[in-house]
Amino acid sequence: MTEPPNPPPYGQPSQQALPGCWWHPARQTALRCVRCDRPACPDCLREASVGHQCIDCVTSAQQHHRAQSVAYRRAGYGERTVAGARVPGRLVVVPLLIAVNVVVYALTAFQAGDVMNNYLSPVFADGVLWPEAVVLIDEWWRLLTSGFLHYGLLHLAMNMLALWVLGRDLEMLLGRVRFLAVYFLSMFAGAVAVFVLGEPGTATAGASGAIYGLMGAVLVAVLRLRLNPTTAIAIIVLNVFLSMSIPNISLLGHLGGLVAGAVAMVAMVYAPEKNRAAYQSGALGILAVAFVGLVVYRDAQLAEQLCTLYSVCA
Repeated sequence: MTEPPNPPPYGQPSQQALPGCWWHPARQTALRCVRCDRPACPDCLREASVGHQCIDCVTSAQQHHRAQSVAYRRAGYGERTVAGARVPGRLVVVPLLIAVNVVVYALTAFQAGDVMNNYLSPVFADGVLWPEAVVLIDEWWRLLTSGFLHYGLLHLAMNMLALWVLGRDLEMLLGRVRFLAVYFLSMFAGAVAVFVLGEPGTATAGASGAIYGLMGAVLVAVLRLRLNPTTAIAIIVLNVFLSMSIPNISLLGHLGGLVAGAVAMVAMVYAPEKNRAAYQSGALGILAVAFVGLVVYRDAQLAEQLCTLYSVCA
């Protein structure tokens, strides 16, 4: 028997026996992809949970995973909160609402020519909640547009700060659509409370009804998640006390939004898991119809009073 003149070291294959990399044939390698078993040089391998995989297998696995994730979400599955919402990747609604309020304020300040006395603006006059105008000249939009108007820069700053602090967690918990539903229902409820129970000749404006609705929603969410509600209750009590103590603040609008936000949040987080979206939308729809009914009833009541007072009706 004969032996080669320079045998390779024990345990190492001969260089001539090593295959070339699948992507770089000139590079000999003893490494292989654990998935497809093709030879690959270190530059063409990626670390996996077990061993190393080649770049083709890694790309194919990523594409397959993305396709599965899309199909999984479209089928209605995936990680969800107690309200049944998928956690959004980033905040969208809260910054957008703040931006809309700021833009509206800037418009009214520009028209009025005064940053602090922006209520002198024609846009402000046409959008503020004035029950007499709603009843006598059918300007129903005031029940919603008033929620985007503010008396002065301090009023705007306080409401937008509260919206940012309260809205961030609620948007993540409820998702964008549900958060918008709770926000606008609370804002509308605050306006309805003022319209139904307030003085018809008094003008009010502000996002406070919606903000107080978010306070009520936060309290319900804290109770549903079995967290300590002391801080949430203290904040609500303090704000209600301030609403009662400081003049020229609409307590009715605040309380209306607070109650509506809390009730809407109960529907969101306590709805049964089966057909949850139907229960949630149905509950919010019932609340909205009830508020509209109160507006119609109060409109008929006020119309008779104001017609007699101003002698403007036939």
